[in-house]
Amino acid sequence: MKLLILALAGGLGTLTRYGTGVLVSYWAKDTNFPWAIFTVNMIGCLLFGIVFSFTESKTEWPEEIRLYALVGFMGAFTTYSTFAFQSAAFIKESQWGLALANVLSQNILGILCVFAGLYLGKILS
Repeated sequence: MKLLILALAGGLGTLTRYGTGVLVSYWAKDTNFPWAIFTVNMIGCLLFGIVFSFTESKTEWPEEIRLYALVGFMGAFTTYSTFAFQSAAFIKESQWGLALANVLSQNILGILCVFAGLYLGKILS
């Protein structure tokens, strides 16, 4: 049952991400900046913080609520929120080296991996 609810929450997150992207793309159609993904990521970060804080302070809430909301819904809505949360946790704990390493490595290596994937895709196709 837990996996089914997690999958449903993920499906809802996916649909919400798509709908948000469509709306923002419509409103910002005359710009070159990727406003849709920017908006999804910023909303995701805000919601992640709210849900985490709220479920942490409400001890009577079952742990599954956090799982469904953060892993299911938010995981499908945007994984950027988890990345940002982990980076913020490092900063909050004054682990500046880990925060910097996390931000730089995931961004730089992520871009390099995209280029590697594009290159490998051309070779393999």
